[in-house]
Amino acid sequence: MSYIIGIDTGGTYTDAVIFDADSRVVLAEGKARTTKDDLSRGISAALDLLPRDIVSKASLAALSTTLATNACVEGRGGRAKLILIGTTPEVLDWIGADDAYGLNRDDVLCINARGSFDGTVLAEVDWDNVLAEHADFFAGVQAIAAAEVFALRNGGAVERRAEEALARLGVPVVTAYSLSDGPNIMERGATALLNARLLFVASDFIAAVQRSLAERGIDVPVMIVRSDGGLMSAAMSGSRPVETIMSGPAASVLGGRELAGGENCLIVDMGGTTTDVSVVENGIPAFTDGIAIGKWRTQVKGVRIDTFGLGGDSRLTTADGRLAISEKRVEPISAAAVRFPRIKDTLRSLLCRDRFGTLPYHEGFFLLKDPDDRSLYDYTELTFIDALKREGCIMIGGEGVEPWKLRCARLEDEGVVMRIGLTPTDIMHVKGDFVSGDREAAVLAAEYFSRRLGYPAGDEGIAAFCADVYEEVERKLYCGLIRAMADRFCDGASGENMMRAADESFRTRSDRDRFFRTQFTTRATLVGVGAPTHIFLPEVAAALGTTCVVPDHAAVANAVGAAVADVAAEVKVSVSPVYTAFGVDGYIVHSPGGAFICGTLDESIAAADKAAREAAAAEARRRGAAGELDVSSDVKNSSGRDRDGATVELGVLITARAAVKKR
Repeated sequence: MSYIIGIDTGGTYTDAVIFDADSRVVLAEGKARTTKDDLSRGISAALDLLPRDIVSKASLAALSTTLATNACVEGRGGRAKLILIGTTPEVLDWIGADDAYGLNRDDVLCINARGSFDGTVLAEVDWDNVLAEHADFFAGVQAIAAAEVFALRNGGAVERRAEEALARLGVPVVTAYSLSDGPNIMERGATALLNARLLFVASDFIAAVQRSLAERGIDVPVMIVRSDGGLMSAAMSGSRPVETIMSGPAASVLGGRELAGGENCLIVDMGGTTTDVSVVENGIPAFTDGIAIGKWRTQVKGVRIDTFGLGGDSRLTTADGRLAISEKRVEPISAAAVRFPRIKDTLRSLLCRDRFGTLPYHEGFFLLKDPDDRSLYDYTELTFIDALKREGCIMIGGEGVEPWKLRCARLEDEGVVMRIGLTPTDIMHVKGDFVSGDREAAVLAAEYFSRRLGYPAGDEGIAAFCADVYEEVERKLYCGLIRAMADRFCDGASGENMMRAADESFRTRSDRDRFFRTQFTTRATLVGVGAPTHIFLPEVAAALGTTCVVPDHAAVANAVGAAVADVAAEVKVSVSPVYTAFGVDGYIVHSPGGAFICGTLDESIAAADKAAREAAAAEARRRGAAGELDVSSDVKNSSGRDRDGATVELGVLITARAAVKKR
């Protein structure tokens, strides 16, 4: 028997399974609350729900996580800066790099040093002068990223020089060339910068898993699911966390497909923070060459997944005096009250005093971690941190609190403090659909919030409010599915008008007497994975005129997906003709080791194929592949025609793939 431990750490829950790789059967599963202050506690709690005798025989631990996904959506991460070599600030302003790629101008330093397009002449940078002249830019950074315009043509030589020079800052340095192979410098820069921001998120997760395994005497290789559904070693994930930004969602696709066996389906994974939607057509998941998530537009390859901020722990708030669901994740009041029972006293006091207003008095904060470097925060922030250390949690509507003096935005963004608020998870507690925390606290918070919105006091008002929350979750889920399908099958037609029509179609789905109705349908089965999907998916499926399936072990599908993933790697090498006044005079091979010239097309293709195969095999080994590799490659020629109709060679692209041979 070949047993694999699958572990998934999400924003709300941590799941673990023991999977029999020979019979393709889940032998046992465990679920525990994710403990943000110390991830190892939640991981350990989930592992301890598995049979110890079987776990001890495991040969591999495979992980997936939505921690990086959630950090992107919520704008969290370490303090990182980016150096772009070969462009100017004016270019960033012209293209709107902040909105288009997630590149905040304050975090980017442009160095207008230019090399040659063919990669044979390298950009020269006086790094001593850069470090001296821009000392303020580098002050307080925790990581640095670098990207150069022609890195793909010169084998990343300029970026490697930058890495050597910037190492003297004493912080991690990330090069875009090590992460992406597309030509767009802004996407490459965004990929590198996001990787730098996520370094600490990844290291905390890996350390927590290894600590939990070691405490239980489990000594096995540890791998993590990449965004493309493949595996890589824990060591590599520590330096390339951006490649895990869709780790959890990719694992949910693999797990959903494994559990449901669907040929044509939409896999819908609703977690604590986000909902991930992926299309499987004829048994094959859709893929993308560049993941866009939150404000970031990257060159990370992965399973094509539409992610939007909707989960069990999404914050219930107001917009124009009406109920709204924010993309922001908060700690559910029902969960927080287990740790801080006096939250209920504050809620009772608010209800007794009829204290309602524009501020969310029912919300609060607790400390996730004491910052390592207190010099990064101002006096007001440090005072709040110290108060949380003393009090445990502070409610906005608590006695002695002056809410207008609270400055928590940066502390929340950097994961120092966590907001406590009312969520769909709490509403599930109120309705009895899901109970893992303090139901009384959820009822008190729901009563306060509903009365704040004008619902009548008492059970009737609470029931109407809870029904409206469910309706709003289902509406957002419905519109998210339509957006995902429109992007996939209608060439990105999910614009504002499409979403307005989707919204209207859901709100009027039961009104058969309307003179004009808009209806969206699909033949794809909705496959629900993740804990709360069984509550909301049937109504959404009915609105789409289809059926839904929630398979066995759906609540731990991500952990199953981690267990069934494999190691694989792909490398692309291009060949460009050298044009002169007399025609083509040789070919440049842009290999991972740098650019070199061959005399004939056949020679260049052979050299490029060899370089691509070797690089793919080496990358697979770096990712942790063991055993014999199966390496393949394909050649794609590109050509066009000039204005006279003559054929013009544009180049050749060789793509090599390496994976462990199947037995």
